[in-house]
Amino acid sequence: CINESNKNEITVADSSHLKKTSTTLDSATKAANMMTFGTPGAMHKMMASWDGNWTATIKFWVKPELSPDSIITSSVNKMINNGLIQYSTHNGNWAGMPFNGVSQTGNDNHREVIWSTWFDNFGSGLVYLEGTWNEATKTISMKGKTTDPETKEQLDMRETLKVVDEKTQFMEQYIT
Repeated sequence: CINESNKNEITVADSSHLKKTSTTLDSATKAANMMTFGTPGAMHKMMASWDGNWTATIKFWVKPELSPDSIITSSVNKMINNGLIQYSTHNGNWAGMPFNGVSQTGNDNHREVIWSTWFDNFGSGLVYLEGTWNEATKTISMKGKTTDPETKEQLDMRETLKVVDEKTQFMEQYIT
């Protein structure tokens, strides 16, 4: 790749070592699979119903022995990429500092897995979670990794998002 504005070259790594799928499929099946992969399904339509402006009250414990702290954010949800990904921005204030975060949530049609990413201006890392939807409890349960900003270690975490009603959601996150 070449950046035309500065004529800087970027080296692209050799991908020949990557595992290749051993399944032999006819072209019609491959085409149908690609169309399914890129077409919003029921989970995407449910996430689209969450589009709009939200107010979030975030309560958290910096240390278990301390009283909880809280942030109130204004959040905006919007489906992007043909309705496949919900892109959300979150803006607030904590301890006199501006707080800005971005989350992206999608549903992998082939793997039947909900995935989510999070990053904010309080750190340079990325949280990545995967999980499933439970229709009976109206809850998404996910597990993933985050970086501890104090120790630099990768930590396991889990998150649940319960859809209480069309205007109320309840999310919990835990370092596990």
